Order: sequence, then C-alpha cells, then structure tokens
Amino acid sequence: MESREKILTIAMDQFARLGVRYVTVDDIARAAGVSKKTIYQEFKDKAQLVLEAFRNKMQEDQEFFMNLYDENKGAIWHFVEVSKYIRSRYSNINPVVFSEIQRYYPSCWKLFEEFRQNCAIKTISDVLEKGKREGYFRPEIDADILALVRMDQIASTFDSEKFPPSKFNVLEVQMAIMDHFIHGILTDKGRELFYTINNQD
Repeated sequence: MESREKILTIAMDQFARLGVRYVTVDDIARAAGVSKKTIYQEFKDKAQLVLEAFRNKMQEDQEFFMNLYDENKGAIWHFVEVSKYIRSRYSNINPVVFSEIQRYYPSCWKLFEEFRQNCAIKTISDVLEKGKREGYFRPEIDADILALVRMDQIASTFDSEKFPPSKFNVLEVQMAIMDHFIHGILTDKGRELFYTINNQD
C-alpha cells in the first residue's frame, strides 16, 4: 500500500507540473524510485494510473471543502480560506492538464464532472446562501446561478486559448477572478469584514 500511495503521489505531481499526455510510466517509475514492473503490478495501464491519481486528489479536495464548511466560521471566512487553498493548490499546475484529461482520458473527466456537480457547485451554493443569511452577501443574488458562474470562472482559467500560458499566470488569473466575484456579492457589512480578515494575514 505504501508503494502504491507513493506512486500515486509522484504521478500526480508529474501530471500537474508537466501535463498528463507526455509523462510516461517510465518517467514516473524513475521519479518514484521503483521499477516499471512495480507500477504495472499496481495499475493495469497508464489510464488507470491517471484515473486513480486524480481520484485521490479530488478526494483530498472534497475533504477540504467539507471540513471547511463544517467549521462554521462564516461565509466570508470560508471564501478567504478557499482563496488560500486555490493559491497553494494551483500554483504549480500546468494549464494544459485539464484539456488533456477531457480529450484523452474520458473516465477521469467524468470524475471531474461528478465532483463539480455533487461537491463543488453544491458547496458554493450553500455558502452563498449562508452569507445571505449572515448579511454579508447581497440578499437578491441567486445562489444556484452564481455557484454555476463561479465554477465556470474557475474552469475558464485553464483554457489556453482564453489565457495563453505565455501571457498569463494561471494562479494570478484565478485570484483576479476570485477577487472580482466576491466584490460583486458583498454587502457593505460583508466588505468591511472581508477587508478585516484579509488584513490579518
């Protein structure tokens, strides 16, 4: 099990930094310090390795979002913590990764779509409703619509035609869009708290 987890961790790191398509099983074996045979004892082929590596990472993401929501410290705090998570999570990710997954690994892309619908969108919608109840988010906003908008915003940052890597840093794009989004939903009360929380960092 330890060997399997190590392979998955190394593989995810390689895929995230270099892209999925051009990272070979040989590359992963060398980086993990194991034989190619060992990898094939754990995984049928590269497609299964890709699927399991991304499934592991999405489970981490889901646990983070669920634990964050359960801490119940308020919607503004939640958005600030998500912002920090995005900074750490996407700082080294290659923008081509998601287009490669969508095109070449449909089973893995299906996982993304399920995560998007069943975890990410629902969590965002719940937090938006919570912020409305707290008086920090504008009461007239439609949480379900804006949750979909927010997810589309996140996905768009990995579109290399919209944001070519030669011109844009994906993390900077993520943070700029996040800042624009939250300022569009804050009340005066929410804006004051948002600045207070941000100035504590």
